[in-house]
Amino acid sequence: QVQLVESGGGLVQAGGSLRLSCAASGSFFSINSMGWYRQAPGKQRELVARITSSGQTNYADYADSVRGRFFISRDSAKITVYLQMNSLKPEDSAVYYCNAVPPLDWGQGTQVTVSS
Repeated sequence: QVQLVESGGGLVQAGGSLRLSCAASGSFFSINSMGWYRQAPGKQRELVARITSSGQTNYADYADSVRGRFFISRDSAKITVYLQMNSLKPEDSAVYYCNAVPPLDWGQGTQVTVSS
């Protein structure tokens, strides 16, 4: 069983940056593909960034809405996954979750609010 704890959210002005962190426990090493998802009020949860490990190489891909502004990474021990968010926009406001791709049990998430 994997437990995921997200942190790093907060209130930021448009154009600002935040770095989210996701600490994992449990059988994390068996998960090659991890992602950051977000859910805004009244909207479906969406996958915005994914990182897939193949040997010593990590591959990242992004939703069109965040490509070039958000960057996903993970440490070499594959214990922590990060999401660097730059040039934030009000439409990025949501609860952000990390999870496997496809997802397992959800954590609490971390709230990101971008003011205009």
